[in-house]
Amino acid sequence: ILPGRQVFLVDTHVNYDPTAEQLAEITVMAAEEMLRFGVQPKAALLSHSNFGSSNQPSAVKMREALALIQQRAPWLEVDGEMHGDAALDAEYRGELMPRSTLTGEANLLVLPNIDAANISYNLLKTAAGGGIAIGPVLLGAAQPAHILTPSATVRRIVNMTALTVADANAAR
Repeated sequence: ILPGRQVFLVDTHVNYDPTAEQLAEITVMAAEEMLRFGVQPKAALLSHSNFGSSNQPSAVKMREALALIQQRAPWLEVDGEMHGDAALDAEYRGELMPRSTLTGEANLLVLPNIDAANISYNLLKTAAGGGIAIGPVLLGAAQPAHILTPSATVRRIVNMTALTVADANAAR
């Protein structure tokens, strides 16, 4: 939770180099979780490439994931592949790609691999200053389980405990 916005990142701790199929599944699960939190998801698939400017394997993977997400979750507002600044700055994105289907600022950032996601998570967590980091949140497990990293503050431990209890109660 950053000043003035909430940003969700996937996948920061589990899948090292997810396939397009895995990214699509993870994105839909994360979007559904955001709805459970009362947040309308707006997903951006991030890359070093902007809307087809590169044919490197990671950019192609993100475009393939986009197509899969659009098939599986037509209700989800999603676009990509794009740079992080284009995801968070609607005006810039509009100049860069006027036909982008994403409106406003993205709040669900889908990163191509664990390195990009984990680095982004830790940079945002540190740069947020007074912001609140909740997570990492595991999705798709048979039972509620979440991750506490060595840098977890008391506040994050309390938040994650409350989230786990809420998940367990919802699963009943």
